[in-house]
Amino acid sequence: MKTLEFYFDCSSPWTYLAFTRVHAVAARTGAVIDWKPILVGGVFNAVNQGVYQKRAAPEPRQKAYYDKDMQDWARLCGVAIVWPPRVFPVNSVAAMRGAYHALDAGKIVPYATAVFKAYWGDDRDISQREVLAECAAAAGLDAAAFLSGLDDPKNKERLRAATDELIARGGFGSPTMFVDGDMYFGNDRLPLVEAALTKAKA
Repeated sequence: MKTLEFYFDCSSPWTYLAFTRVHAVAARTGAVIDWKPILVGGVFNAVNQGVYQKRAAPEPRQKAYYDKDMQDWARLCGVAIVWPPRVFPVNSVAAMRGAYHALDAGKIVPYATAVFKAYWGDDRDISQREVLAECAAAAGLDAAAFLSGLDDPKNKERLRAATDELIARGGFGSPTMFVDGDMYFGNDRLPLVEAALTKAKA
């Protein structure tokens, strides 16, 4: 059984799109997904600061197409994406620390689903702990234990370590996926991921 490593931050709309589709890829190829929550802002700060420059002064034609492309993908994936959300970029530190609490509880998929939908579908500020507590409860987690886990030094370190790990492996954003050590970046690379998993399975 092959493993698909999935590095992700819920503050990325393209990661939301990939997240909605990667489960089917894993099912078709018999792969297991190794979920790796990261802090994409930490990645940008270290190796991809050009992202901030593009946000500050986007080229109008490219921005218009970017906006259209995102909504085209959202329709294809059957989800709604509010673009831009009221709070953007959002501080996702707490949300992604919480992902490790959810991972330990076996609830990472419902938790990430709830956080993605809260931010991109419902335009809620996922930097706010009360919003995250609602996401945790929707995922079947105990909200009080979840909130306590946001300040757990272990979860802080795991998030930092996974972010550093991705940078060390050549990553520069979210979502980043690996199959047998080969890196694939972006929602639109999922067909290549599936091909790699299918080949590895054969």
